[in-house]
Amino acid sequence: MLRVFIVAIAALFCLPLLAAEPPATPPPPSPFSFIYSSEEAGSLNLFEENPVVTRRMVDRLVRAATGQTETAKAWRSLVAPTDRVGIKVAAAGGRYFASHHGIVAAILDGLEQAGIARNHVIIWDREASDLTAAGYTSDHGYQVAFVPPGKGYDRTTQFSAPVLGKLIWGDALFAEKQGKLGKKILQSDQLSSSSYLCNVLSKDITKVINVPVLSDEAGCGVAGAIYNMTVPNLDNWRRFTSTEGDGASGLLDIYSDDRVGGKVVLTIMDALIAQYAGGPRFNPNYAFPYHTIYASKDALALDSNAFRLIEGWRKEAKLPSIAGRAEWLQEGEQMGLGHYGENKIIIHPVGGE
Repeated sequence: MLRVFIVAIAALFCLPLLAAEPPATPPPPSPFSFIYSSEEAGSLNLFEENPVVTRRMVDRLVRAATGQTETAKAWRSLVAPTDRVGIKVAAAGGRYFASHHGIVAAILDGLEQAGIARNHVIIWDREASDLTAAGYTSDHGYQVAFVPPGKGYDRTTQFSAPVLGKLIWGDALFAEKQGKLGKKILQSDQLSSSSYLCNVLSKDITKVINVPVLSDEAGCGVAGAIYNMTVPNLDNWRRFTSTEGDGASGLLDIYSDDRVGGKVVLTIMDALIAQYAGGPRFNPNYAFPYHTIYASKDALALDSNAFRLIEGWRKEAKLPSIAGRAEWLQEGEQMGLGHYGENKIIIHPVGGE
């Protein structure tokens, strides 16, 4: 009778009869990261894209990356109609070396199949002039956003790093410090260890399709997936790409934040044209048609693969190694952001219909 009474009382108050089991331990990280690649010689004619071919390539990659057999289902597994989706393009390379329009068009079509209207999607990068030069304008049916100097940053999203940067016009705190200090301003007064996230990423969107290009960068070695989601979305960003010191490691902390990398559901790396020196601006002396697109849910693995490719091309061209500038990628694996080791990254070619 006593046992029946205890059961009844426990059921009434939703109390467990026995000690609660400990919470389930999260599964260990996967021992491997998968990168899916699609290569078609017909994707480019010299430096001109064939969007029919690149559309086909993107559809294959999204199906492979999500494990779906249908393109619409693949996109629906990534986003929902209630999401506010942004496509983070890399526009600094202008007409030829920005994220290619055929790739972005394929993403827009896929999002529509997932129930997200084209005019609800935001395509963005930092500079309005770069977006215009790259051909991203609002008359294509989607929204285009850039980061207005000073006012385009969310002051509630502060990222601090041990490396100092000198504030310049356009940074969130520059005008404020100028106003307070007036003519007495000293160079030391404009040094800051903080950066703020742009409003587009912090407030306007809930999920991101990241579309970087495969490029080098003088300060951090690789201007790829992690760079594309951090540097163009921050003020006081120059400290992370300085050729002096190891500021690039700060990009890992920023990308690991749920408001940044946590919003990225898929990265599609545009390697139709690859550039191994002089990036991220377009330099045709070091760029060539590579006819490839990559997709992965592991941004660090994509960047690590890009680093090895760039390093090989630079060696062939008898250019200095970028290994010292890209050491921060190895730290990313130690932080659990993804895989850096070549033996832990599986590149899976995707072909056929």
